[in-house]
Amino acid sequence: MQKTVLVPYVHLPRAHHDRHVVASTVDVFGTAHWLLAERLPQPGGDALPFDALVVSVDPSGNVDLTELSAVRARWPRLDRLPDGGFVVAASRTRRCQDANQVQVFDALGREMSSFSVGDAIEHLLADETGHIWVGHFDENPAGIRRWSATGRLAWTSDGAAIPGLFDCYALNVSGTVAWACTYTDFPLVEIRPDRGGRSVKVWTNHVRGARAVAVHGQRVAFYGGYGKERDRLAHAELTETSVEPTDVGLLTLPNGRAAGSRRVVGRGSRIYVQTEPFTAWEVFDLSN
Repeated sequence: MQKTVLVPYVHLPRAHHDRHVVASTVDVFGTAHWLLAERLPQPGGDALPFDALVVSVDPSGNVDLTELSAVRARWPRLDRLPDGGFVVAASRTRRCQDANQVQVFDALGREMSSFSVGDAIEHLLADETGHIWVGHFDENPAGIRRWSATGRLAWTSDGAAIPGLFDCYALNVSGTVAWACTYTDFPLVEIRPDRGGRSVKVWTNHVRGARAVAVHGQRVAFYGGYGKERDRLAHAELTETSVEPTDVGLLTLPNGRAAGSRRVVGRGSRIYVQTEPFTAWEVFDLSN
């Protein structure tokens, strides 16, 4: 089976390896961010809230540091907003309407607002306008929603005719457009909120269980799957109504090994992959 090798992208500077990586992501402009803490928040522990340091590294290797005070999320999701601020959200909440679930910080690390988006966050990705896309897993039926940075609901998958939307397996946000692959039917879904009632387009798809998707023109790549297909990289082309597979291989680390435990972020034609100890990001780019 053909192997595609991930390409090294950026890494956390060694000077910060003494802290714990609580969360990490790659933003819509391609800059990577690490949320670091002196110690990891423990289930049932008393380590909340905690002070954190965000280390940001752009593709040229430039490093920025932002200190965040009183982070309240035990299992956080992180992204940077276009104005230089950050959004940190608790992926689980004891109460689905926890007003402190999402914290928005300005570029100086000061908390500016907080609000709730609901329990069971699988994906949290900001777009280039500063809207926050949230994809939920199956313990919350909210599906996919888009929020303003002040907590206003700007788009919802309710009534969007996305078949079998019980769990947002894969979410890709690039520009102001989102792509998703959802359980149970695994359609490929394009969401363009600025199109009003025509905001959603759906293609039928037989690639099951992908955890990340990349899109470039009429070409699509799906990463991940069930069981032995965990490291699968499936290529396909879009027709008017369906996803048509073209070939299947494996996506591996630069050393040729399987990824193992990993984080993935989809941004347009790119799938970013981070593996333990979560200090570096590698990338697959469909446009190449």
